[in-house]
Amino acid sequence: MGVINVLDKHVAELIAAGEVVERPASVIKELVENAIDAGSKHITVEIKNGGTTFMRVTDDGCGIQREDVKVAFLRHATSKVCQEQDLDRIATLGFRGEALASISAVSRLQLLTRNENEEIGTSYTIEGGEERAMLDAGCPVGTTFIIRDLFFNIPARAKFLKKDVSEGINVSNIVDKTALSHPEIAFTYIRDGKQVLKTSGDGKLLSAIYSVMGREFAQSLIPVDYELGVVTVRGYISKPVNARPNRNLQNFFINGRYVKSRTAMAALEEACKGSIMVGKFPSCVLNLTMPYELIDVNVHPAKIEVRFVNERPVFDAVYHGVKTSLMKNDTRKLATFKNNTAFNEIKKTSTFNTAQAVFRKAEREQEQQKKPVQPPKDDFNPFEDVAFQTEKKQPAPVRDIDNIRVADSENPFDIFSKKAVQNAKREESYKTPLAVSPVIKATQPIPEPVNKAEPIPEPVYTPPKEEIVVTAKENSEPVVLYEQQKDELKYIGELFDTYIIVEINQKEMMLVDKHAAHERIIYEKLKAENAGASMQMLLTPVTVTLGKAEYAAAISHLDMFAKCSFEVEDFGSSTVIVRSAPQYIEAAEIADCIAEMADYIAMGKSDIFTEKMDWFYHNVACRSAVKAGNHNSKEELIDIVKTLEENPQIRYCPHGRPVCIVMKKSEIERQFGRA
Repeated sequence: MGVINVLDKHVAELIAAGEVVERPASVIKELVENAIDAGSKHITVEIKNGGTTFMRVTDDGCGIQREDVKVAFLRHATSKVCQEQDLDRIATLGFRGEALASISAVSRLQLLTRNENEEIGTSYTIEGGEERAMLDAGCPVGTTFIIRDLFFNIPARAKFLKKDVSEGINVSNIVDKTALSHPEIAFTYIRDGKQVLKTSGDGKLLSAIYSVMGREFAQSLIPVDYELGVVTVRGYISKPVNARPNRNLQNFFINGRYVKSRTAMAALEEACKGSIMVGKFPSCVLNLTMPYELIDVNVHPAKIEVRFVNERPVFDAVYHGVKTSLMKNDTRKLATFKNNTAFNEIKKTSTFNTAQAVFRKAEREQEQQKKPVQPPKDDFNPFEDVAFQTEKKQPAPVRDIDNIRVADSENPFDIFSKKAVQNAKREESYKTPLAVSPVIKATQPIPEPVNKAEPIPEPVYTPPKEEIVVTAKENSEPVVLYEQQKDELKYIGELFDTYIIVEINQKEMMLVDKHAAHERIIYEKLKAENAGASMQMLLTPVTVTLGKAEYAAAISHLDMFAKCSFEVEDFGSSTVIVRSAPQYIEAAEIADCIAEMADYIAMGKSDIFTEKMDWFYHNVACRSAVKAGNHNSKEELIDIVKTLEENPQIRYCPHGRPVCIVMKKSEIERQFGRA
């Protein structure tokens, strides 16, 4: 074992900084939280190059007194915690006293501050944890932090930073969530000289949501206001019809602090269960308020996770609050009866007896309209007295079997095969209407009915046995109706609106998963055509609101959308507009498809272009394929099976599930005891 050494102050500060400062977003988070604790009403955040070279946070809070400026940069120096008991009821966002010491240890920092009781401000400069200058400065009441060259003295840490775009997205997420947690503060966010966010600070959460997440998202929300015991839940949730394919827009705040809580997330999704489609997730902006002593925020260096004394009250409050809001606000319009006279008259009445009388009157009128047919007593002839025929059957339409095109190919999947034409011809001969002769022989007297109210039974008709002859067109080969084909495949039908049943050569049965098969067929077609030939212009462009990370990923990879037949353009304010889409995609699914693609690009760990494109093809094929449970015509299902026959390499869907299974006749007979 080596000799134990006491670390140098500078080394210890660098280690501590590694726990607090991971990237520019960590710096912004700590400084903005300090500004909120200082009682600020206006906070401005500005970054350049993703925050790696320049960051500035300005507030109009109480400021720092001159004699406390140097002390503020010492480790464990804070004005928010004094005693041990204060840790049990932390009401501020910051409390450890490590932020300024950690930030100054890995950057070049300048502080401009003035307390409301001072006439002259203070300028303090510190680089790499070492003091450089402390001067008088003219500045307004409040505090301004300017950070330059993050990790300038730790090149090993600097090389782990991502691209400027990615780091800027992380900063944007921090500013957005802080603005949502404190709608009473006016936030201004400037990125590379361009203002990208500005909130009003009017204290209304919906106003902050509108500024941060856009108009479309704000209009799809329903309010939540619920109190259960000591836990209060207020905010907004998305309507079930506006559920999203991921959880990126789920925002939970506890006592004004953004947190990631599995308890709250599980309660939200459990409350929405049964109201949204499987695979979709609700969005929310919910703020939970509870006593500070029931929550421990000192369990994570970044203060992003919390621990509850008892999780059950939190789960119940979120669950019942969301459930109550859905039952109260997510309503449907009731159906109206426009042509029902009885119902319209009832709406004007006020007593049950009057309503009952109206219904009885309507029933009597309907009974009077039904006049029973009385059979004649004298000179009765069932073939001449048309009035006695209660129902006169119309002859069934006769199909022109002779004009049915007989396929020349030997494709066993053709619905109009030779054997099918023969069966159809024979069936039509049975359906030929019977013409009743008006002349009745004297040797066949008309039987007198025992009960004249009963109709005379119709004579039984036995169709004559005729030979079926199908003539082929000129210059065509003779048609052989009973030719046996090898490996004959016969379409039987569909099971559970999901599986296509096919008989193979009268020896095997094949079940085809229509969704998996169609999905693989489209996937192969997209790969073969590079998806470019399937693009079609939309009559009404579709706007899609994305999260900050997804939005940046989408506008950075517009060429990838074009490769997959999506014409996507930047629409500003975390929104993209889709002007063209693949013809396979329904208009209602375009937004979800774009959101999933953008989410994959934002979360992708690989920069291989083909891998991402493969995911594009998977997504488009899955969404455009026929769905299990949907009703499809016989021709559509036969076309799927035909394609499988023409492409024997198709055995699995893009997700790895088999597209069909085969059962032998002997296996089925064994189950029934025939073998």
